[in-house]
Amino acid sequence: MSIVISDVSYHYSYQQALLEHISFSVSSNGKVSIIGNNGTGKSTLLRLLAGELMPSSGAIQCSSQPYYIPQQIGITGQSISEALGIDEKINALHAINNGSGDYVYYDLLEDDWDIESRCRSALDFWGLVDIGLASPIDSLSGGEKSKIFLAGLLIHKPDIILLDEPTNHLDHTSRGKLYDYIVNCKATIVVVSHDITLLNLLNTTYELTEKGIRVYGGNYFFYKEQKEIEEQALAHLINSEEASLRLARKNAQKVRERQDRRTSQGERNKQKGGVARIVINARGNLAENSSAKLKEKHIAIIDGSQQKLTDLRQKQQVNSELKIDFKNTQLHKGKLLVEAVNVNFEYADTKLIWETPLNIEVRSGERIHITGNNGAGKTTLIKLLTGKLHPAKGTIKSADFSYIYLDQQYSEVDKDVTVLELAHEYNFNNLQEHEIRLRLNRALFPQKTWDKNCQTLSGGESMRLYLCCLMISNHIPDMFILDEPTNNLDISSLSIITNTIKNYQGTILVISHDKYFVDEIGITKSIEVKIRNNSIW
Repeated sequence: MSIVISDVSYHYSYQQALLEHISFSVSSNGKVSIIGNNGTGKSTLLRLLAGELMPSSGAIQCSSQPYYIPQQIGITGQSISEALGIDEKINALHAINNGSGDYVYYDLLEDDWDIESRCRSALDFWGLVDIGLASPIDSLSGGEKSKIFLAGLLIHKPDIILLDEPTNHLDHTSRGKLYDYIVNCKATIVVVSHDITLLNLLNTTYELTEKGIRVYGGNYFFYKEQKEIEEQALAHLINSEEASLRLARKNAQKVRERQDRRTSQGERNKQKGGVARIVINARGNLAENSSAKLKEKHIAIIDGSQQKLTDLRQKQQVNSELKIDFKNTQLHKGKLLVEAVNVNFEYADTKLIWETPLNIEVRSGERIHITGNNGAGKTTLIKLLTGKLHPAKGTIKSADFSYIYLDQQYSEVDKDVTVLELAHEYNFNNLQEHEIRLRLNRALFPQKTWDKNCQTLSGGESMRLYLCCLMISNHIPDMFILDEPTNNLDISSLSIITNTIKNYQGTILVISHDKYFVDEIGITKSIEVKIRNNSIW
């Protein structure tokens, strides 16, 4: 089951084209990823493939109707069976089982006699054991909605699958199930994702940029290797062209100096006499004409070299990573920061949430990964350790330390102010205006973005701006607390936060289901949280 995209362009009404002349294909049973920075049109491209949008020009051919799971499930006011498109079959099955002989029901059912049991099995597979097909989809969390539509894969068994950031709301267990499904599935699959573990399961990588789409015949790590080779070759070309430009300027300077000497000599000859003035002037005119032509030639060489260099630099995809120069914290390694003894917690309408009381020590310099499935109380534990909540049982003792909390929405940046105004809010050390603007530029916020409202920023932009604000404030926290910090980031932004946390020398508490991120930042200890009253235990 294949997909063919031929010269497709798309633009929103009265706006510049988002996608221009995109052509590529996915062969039957192919498994491909589409990667690229936020704003390049990846999700729009999936919606075009799904038939939710129509291209402004060009053609899209899919050999069967794709099964599409969007990044944000926007369906409301429907039951789960309606959202999955199986309500008519379920109703027909019930009518037949209740004795109806109406052929309409048999036509609707299409001999799919095990539809209900298959649905129950699919929901159970994804851990939705307490959710029925008649349940309203509005009552579900983001993670549960994602699992509903992933269950639809087992129900419908589609030939073409389109997935937009499918692991964003999934816990470790559910991610593992999705990885296994993709590896073993025989369908044609197109995935938009920043989950590098998932990207490495796909055998072809497409990179979407403002200049179009390009194919790399391998998984994400293969793509990275090829990009590094390309960037090294481009850097070599740029260095070579820079050397050529220097040589051209040097030669032009020699021509100017030689002409200046000839001009000076001509003037001296005029003053001495001995040669007819008309001869001297003729020689001077000839020299000037020759020099002018040579000068034009060198100017053309220099201009051509400069243009070529400009073009090469525009092609060069510089991995401009925001590097936060946090010095080491003042705390000595190994200092006891938080000690939790026999701790448990209960909300107003619940019993104690953890089956076994928690005993935890957090010492300076540690990198602690808090693990557990969705709903296990990981964020609750963070709030207990930072004093925002108080335990129902047990005790928590804390030393004096500072921390920065980064959630997946980067909420500290979600303010009705401009980029430049927020930067000024963090200027506790009275930096000069040009220093603030310099730091914004280094954080990839050029002047044209300074008036942008912070509430309109993408996840990656919010992350970069907050880290930039920390640079401006020169605040060095003793601890970074990260609660799913990679969920809304594109690949380049993921690289920035990964390298920033990797290079930070203080204490880290992290909640994340992103295996690549967790492996990269160098975890030294894990704490698993399990709840007592459902199947997660």
